[in-house]
Amino acid sequence: MFDRRSKLLSTVTLLQDLGVTCVAFVAAYFLRTLLVHIDFFSRHLPTIYPFAHYLPLMVAFLLAWAIVGYASKFYRDLEMSNPIQLALNLVNQLAIVLVLTYAGLYLLRRGDISRTYVLLVGVVDFVLLVVGRFISYNGIAWMRRRLGRYHYFLIVGCGTRAHEMATLIEESRGMGLRLVGFVDPNSDGSKLKDRFGEYEVFPIGAVEKVLEDRVIDEVVFAVSMQELARLEPLMAHCANVGVKSRVQLEFLPVPYSRIYLENFRDVPLLSLSTAPESELLLLLKRLSDVGMATISLLLLAPVLAAIAAAIRITSPGNVLFRQTRCGLGGRRFTLYKFRSMVNNAEQLRAELHQLNELDGPAFKISDDPRITPVGRILRRFSLDELPQLWNILRGDMSFVGPRPAIPDEVEKYEPWQRRRLRMRPGLTCIWVLEGRSDVDFHRWIQLDLAYIDNWSLWLDCKIFFRTIPIVITGKGAY
Repeated sequence: MFDRRSKLLSTVTLLQDLGVTCVAFVAAYFLRTLLVHIDFFSRHLPTIYPFAHYLPLMVAFLLAWAIVGYASKFYRDLEMSNPIQLALNLVNQLAIVLVLTYAGLYLLRRGDISRTYVLLVGVVDFVLLVVGRFISYNGIAWMRRRLGRYHYFLIVGCGTRAHEMATLIEESRGMGLRLVGFVDPNSDGSKLKDRFGEYEVFPIGAVEKVLEDRVIDEVVFAVSMQELARLEPLMAHCANVGVKSRVQLEFLPVPYSRIYLENFRDVPLLSLSTAPESELLLLLKRLSDVGMATISLLLLAPVLAAIAAAIRITSPGNVLFRQTRCGLGGRRFTLYKFRSMVNNAEQLRAELHQLNELDGPAFKISDDPRITPVGRILRRFSLDELPQLWNILRGDMSFVGPRPAIPDEVEKYEPWQRRRLRMRPGLTCIWVLEGRSDVDFHRWIQLDLAYIDNWSLWLDCKIFFRTIPIVITGKGAY
């Protein structure tokens, strides 16, 4: 499904779900009120407050629903999800929102909010959401068939790209997409057969007549770059008669996973990228980093002071270890850590290079003789990295992201490995979940690139919360 239509479907579905959830709050309230009048339940359930008392809870529930749904991508590619997958997504989303709701009520000590009522809201909401999705999706499909409201496509091209596009259109028949036929750029009017049946193939000179005689909503150009230049007059004709044109861009370099059109003032630019480009999501990531780093520094101030004192008392030298690292796009910044090694550790590194246990340019020794007794404890539970909260607050780092590399390592990178610098480095990432220091360098890089390719706010949340027990147990730390 086309991105814009998919986003429209996602937005409409989200608004529908929010409306259904409002109905669920009202229905659950009346159900909870009725339970009090049943002899069995009246012995265990107190009288509920008026509905107006629960309006703030409903607003918070709706906000949590929208945020969880957006961050977890439950509203993406709805048109490609089967009923079972849709139901599972609803269960997951509802479970997360209920857990957040109960956690919020516990932390805020809201004993005036009926926990039974919240549970009833979840049960009623799930039933209404499933029924609502079923009615809306099947109802729209029925109305489309009844009224013949279809969207018709004509594909220019008869090669592999054209066949792939035809397959995608056929797979979206449930969303009202229909394929009229193909146009042969070489003006061969023969018939073309594929597994979808027989489609008429029009010669290039007959396209103008086809656009006049048939209902064609969009023309898709699925041809090579050389053929596209030759078809410019046809594209101009489509523009003149008001028919939307789309150009398949598979002739562009394969590694570019994100392609979009932007205007710089009045100049149109086709942008190609292999890193996350959503300014809104990246801004939300940055705002959450700032908020969490600020709160963490305030709450952990006594712990930071105690660690600093322990380092100062047990080992001569500075409390903080400063090192130049490469951040977003290769920008240099000073990384801060609690010193866990002897004061001249960097000078001793050259002597220990033959003991390096990682392949590639990274350097790591499991039983490093430079580590102090206090430093070994700090490293085991990642307490030495707490000063990097300041790096996060400054914007040098993020809570979740690729490991910040040393410039010497970056200079030895192969070209494909440098792409990991296109995301702000972080305290933790996927490689921590696979064993922290037990992961070899090349696997490390592959995991960082996989994180970049699949990045989302929901992925950040999952990595962050899965990191906590690993840090507490010291698993995989040197």
